[in-house]
Order: sequence, then C-alpha cells, then structure tokens
Amino acid sequence: MAVVLVAVYHIWFDRVSGGVDVFLLLTGFLITGSLVRALERDGAVGFAAFFGRLVRRLVPAAAVVLAAVLAAAPFLLPGSQLQATADQVLASALYVENWHLALNAVDYTAQNSAAGPLQHFWSLSVQGQAYLLWPALVAAAALAANRLGVGLRRAVPVALAPVFAGSLAYSVHITAADQPWAYFDTGARLWELALGGLLALLPPAPGVPGRVRAVLGWVGLSALVLCGALMDVSALFPGYTALWPTTAAALVVLGGGSERWWGADRLLSWRPLTRLGDLAYALYLWHWPVLVFYLQATGREAAGLLGGCLVLAVSVLLAAATTALVRDGLARLQRGPRGRLSSLGAAAAALLLVAAASSAWSARLTQEREERREQAESVTDEGRYPGAQVLADPRLAETTPRAPVLPAPADAKADQNIDFENGCHVGLDEAEPVVCEYGPDSAEHTVALVGASRSAHWFAALWEAAQANGWRVVTLTKSGCQFSTDPPTLDGEPFAECVEWREGAMAELDRRRPDAVLTSSTRALPSDETVHPGFIERWQQLDAMGIDVVGIRDLPRIDYEGAACVEANGRAGCASPESYSHAETDPARSRSDIPANVELIDLTDYVCPDGRCPAVVGNVLVFWDHSHLTATYSRTLAPILGERVRAATGW
Repeated sequence: MAVVLVAVYHIWFDRVSGGVDVFLLLTGFLITGSLVRALERDGAVGFAAFFGRLVRRLVPAAAVVLAAVLAAAPFLLPGSQLQATADQVLASALYVENWHLALNAVDYTAQNSAAGPLQHFWSLSVQGQAYLLWPALVAAAALAANRLGVGLRRAVPVALAPVFAGSLAYSVHITAADQPWAYFDTGARLWELALGGLLALLPPAPGVPGRVRAVLGWVGLSALVLCGALMDVSALFPGYTALWPTTAAALVVLGGGSERWWGADRLLSWRPLTRLGDLAYALYLWHWPVLVFYLQATGREAAGLLGGCLVLAVSVLLAAATTALVRDGLARLQRGPRGRLSSLGAAAAALLLVAAASSAWSARLTQEREERREQAESVTDEGRYPGAQVLADPRLAETTPRAPVLPAPADAKADQNIDFENGCHVGLDEAEPVVCEYGPDSAEHTVALVGASRSAHWFAALWEAAQANGWRVVTLTKSGCQFSTDPPTLDGEPFAECVEWREGAMAELDRRRPDAVLTSSTRALPSDETVHPGFIERWQQLDAMGIDVVGIRDLPRIDYEGAACVEANGRAGCASPESYSHAETDPARSRSDIPANVELIDLTDYVCPDGRCPAVVGNVLVFWDHSHLTATYSRTLAPILGERVRAATGW
C-alpha cells in the first residue's frame, strides 16, 4: 500500500504521499525484530550474516535500475541534465543520495533544476545509513542487558527510546529552521525507524478484541491514504507532522490478526496485494525514472490519466522482470559450497561497477564541457558572437553569421557569473558578508555591486567595463536578499540570515566608502514590478555616507527556462513577453521620493527588444535559467553598461 501510494501520488498528483515514512517505520520494525531474534537464537548479532543478507536482497535490483538509468540518460534526457544525472547515479550507488539532494536543496542555483531520474533514491540512502547503525545499537543494548541481568526485550526499547526522542526533537527543530535540508537529513528521520523498532518489541496483547483490531486497521489505512491529499508532505515533513503516516502505519500493524472478514488486514492479505508487495521494492526503484523519462520524451509537465496508466504499467512490468532476474541470478550463484559468498560478491561488484561507470561518465562530461569552453573562447569574436551588440548596432544583426549558441545549453548552468563561482557570492543559508575586490588599489573610482543574485548577474558586464575604464570593483551579494530595509522573508518565513547580512554589508560599505553603489532599483516578479520602500530608505542611508547610487532596473523574468527551452525547442521557439514581469514604464522613474544621490539606468532594451525577451541574441544564450543572465551575455553588455555608468556618475 505504501509503495502504491508513493507511485500514484507521484504520477498523477505531483505530490508526496507519506509512503516513504512508512518504509522507514517498517524498516525499523523488521530489522529490529530480526536482530533481536538472532540474538535470542544465536547469542550474537552476526554482523557478517546480517549485512550479507541485506546486500543480496537490496543491492542487485538497485544496481539494475542505476545501470539502466546510466544507459538511457544520454538518449532520453537533455544534455543540460546529464552531469546532474551522473552525479546522482554515483551518490545513489554509494548510498549518500540524501546528502547530495540536501546540499542541492540549499543551493540557490539548483533550486529550479529539473527533477532527476534518481531523486527517489534518497530514502534508500537513509535506510542504508541506518542499517550501519542499527546492528551496533542493538548489540550494545544486548551487551548492557547481559551485564545488568536485564531481559533483551526490555533493554533494546530502552536503547531505542532516546534515539526516538532525540531524533524527533531534532527533526522538529531542523524542520522549522531549514525544512528543505531536514527533508533529506538522516538524523531527522531516525526516529521513524526507532518507532518501528519499539513497535516490533511491544508485548503481545491477546485480550484486544478482534473488532477493535479491525477498526484500528481501517483507521490507520484510511489515515495513510489521506495523508498526501490533506497535507503538503514535501513542504512540512519530517518534523512532528510525519507522525501522521507513521502512526497510521503503526495502527495498521496493531490491527493485524483481527480475524474479521471486514478487517483491513484481510484486504492487505489479499493475494493480488501480497503479490504486488513482493514487487514493492523494485516498483519503488522503477516508477520514478520511468515517469521522468516519459515526461521528458513526451514534453509534458504531467502524465495525465492514460499516460500515468502507461507509466505505472511499465513500472510494474519492469519491477516484475527485475525481481525475477535478481532472484534467479542469485539462485544460480548460490549453488555450490561457496554460493552465498559468490552471490554477495556479485551483488557488491555490480554496485561498484555502476559507481565506476558513473564516475567515468562524469569525467567525460567534464572533459567535453571544457573542450567546448576552449573552442568557444577561440571563436568568441564580434563577428560571430556579438550578443547584445546586435541590439546596440542594428548593422551587426545583418552581418552576423548564424553560429551555434554560446554557451551551449548543456553548459549554461556552469556559465554563471564569476562572482558565483569564486566564493564571493553568499548563499541562502549564510549570513556573513563576503567582500571581493577587483582592479588596482590606485583606481580613481570604485564601484560596489550590492544586492541579490539578480544584481550579481551584472558582475561580468561591470568587471569588463571596469577594466576598460580603469575602475575598481567591490562585490557584496547574497542570494535571495534584496538590498533593502524591508523585513526579508524566505518561503514565507522571516529570513534572519538576510537581516544579518544586510547589517554587515552596510558596515562594509561604511568602512570602504566606494564612490558609487550599483544595485537593483526595482524588483520584477511575475505580473508585478515595484520599488520597495526599503530600497529608497537604504539609498538615503548611503546618501548620508556620501555614497552615490546607480540604480539599475531589474530585468524581466521569463516564462521559460532559458537553456532547457533552447535545448528542447531551438532558439526560435523560446521567447517571453516583457510584460510577464515588467510594468509598462520603469516604476522608479515615477517616484518623487528618489534621493538626490541616485541616478537610474535601464538596460532592458538590450535584453528584451521591442517588448519581447528572446532566448538567444547575437548567437549568445541570454538567460541560463528563468531569471539570471549567462556570464557570456552579461559580458556583451559591458560597453553599454560602462557608458551608462559614466553618464550617471560623471566619471
């Protein structure tokens, strides 16, 4: 039931069901019971046997799916997703996919990345990490029980209780503080396994009437089915809200053995469901890559009713084939005196081969990207790649030959502003300002680039202009943090890191006293472009310091992903109206309260000519995502930006 809910919610509703939390609870239930029974039977955990069984049961099917994704990705995914897929194959093979995704969850530049075909391996990574901890935990409890003369089934719950309480408390805290990270954090999920372990060791309750068990089972099953429909699991979990699906699953377990024809346990014991249960692990492995590949191949954003049925049917067939292949293959290997060792070695070798193949592929992708970069540098001249200059000089548009788009869409994400790459740009979860300086100390004029990422994407243009004019450049930028005095928020919550960063940035500006600050003068969002009151207050504070401000109008956002759209539809198939996020006129110019130290400039016409924002201008890709300039295009704006800054400052 849990895996069916996961697949159904993913395929048809683009939501998370809570089924993965059930997997984790059942993992704790099963391995705790297994380890305790092994201790009672043999007097020892038997680490080698325990891990050997796990590897033989889990690794071969995972290796098959990883190998299939590795083989299919170059043919079914766009080039811009191949590097991320190679990274995910390696992370999944090493059972660290949850940490890989956690790092991306707080990576501002990865937030709008397309879903990868292996994202669902995060839960398997959490389970794999828990498998390393659980035998040691139970063995330690057994050792303590032996020395204290306490029964094993009393000692193990005592060991699990602090894991449950500590992990749940941490989960509540980290979910409130940083939910995207918490979602993949093993420490925030261990309580679910501990709850399963405690459930496994509950003493029997023979006096509970069958009708009560039947009711418990239906209450739990109903709550589990409704969890994903009534709660936004992906935005709220884990934390205390994950008690919903785990408690629901516990009620289903407690409702077992009702001996009532109408009990939920009778439904779950129905032969078709138990046969599907035999395929549950492989079905979980297959459903997500099949869905991702289907959506990519069809160009759809959702599978739809018939498409979803096809995805589910193919996933079930692949799960059945994989299960049979693994079962039969291991059966053959286990024949003979060293069969178990042979099957274990084959399973481990399969995963190592996948990891090695993904590493080799990743290295090849990196080499190809470097070769394209070097080739592009050798041909980047105004004759073939004028970029914005074709809008400044219409004659160039007539004489510029058509050339491959630069940067190539597959490389666009790596073609971000240098300020992102060299550690100078501060991420979402950081609060300490980072100041980077470019140019000679003896420069006559210093300009500071300050603001959020959509201020930072002007860096390449500004630095090119600064070198041409002999200026010095200072950068102070942070993702998602406007250079304003308005209370900042992130995902609807107070953004404390932004408040701290702003205070530090102002202190740095007060100490350094640049001649001018270049920053965004408006903020453009879909159907809304405004001048925040906090912008003006911040400019007034700079005026009091004797610092001029060059306010540059925020560029329009586009209603497509730049690189992905060009890769899928070609350069002619991607354009967005300027009105998608821009007002008819610059709202800053209509304000009467702009301080005297502020001069406004607007380069929109050199990005979105005639009210239309194309993906490619002068053979250069304009936006790498939906809102940030590529560094290559930004550099082609340098002469225009330099001229406007000189006019604004009088330098």
